[in-house]
Amino acid sequence: MGSHSEMSSELFEKGYNCAQSVYAAFCEETGMELEAALRLSSSFGGGMGRLREVCGAVTGMFMVAGMIYGDYDSKDSEAKAEHYERIQSLASKFREKNGSIICRELLELPEGTDSPVPEERTEAYYLRRPCGELVMRAADMLEEYIRDNPVR
Repeated sequence: MGSHSEMSSELFEKGYNCAQSVYAAFCEETGMELEAALRLSSSFGGGMGRLREVCGAVTGMFMVAGMIYGDYDSKDSEAKAEHYERIQSLASKFREKNGSIICRELLELPEGTDSPVPEERTEAYYLRRPCGELVMRAADMLEEYIRDNPVR
């Protein structure tokens, strides 16, 4: 377990959502202040605002990858394709390890949107939800990816 997974776990246990917990754990690498990182990623918890779509931990991982490796020239289709390949690879690795990248499937919830009101973070919440572990796995995967793929 790397330092980023520990930090992401600490953030999650403080009550931040999955996306915030992963994204904010990489502030040093992205050059973003903690408050800005938490605000930027705040909409993506609960599978995008509790819509239970793409897992927030995965979204946080993708956001960090975008800040570090992402393309910014709209005419550079090669860079865009390279970045999309990177994102698909990270998604595949997460799916392989966890069974899905979809929040609803990871939590074994029925189809549909959840209430916009987040659940209270109690001991029972942490015992029945895999989110804390998923946040740490996403941070570990990303830390490994960054280590193995230095920015050119």
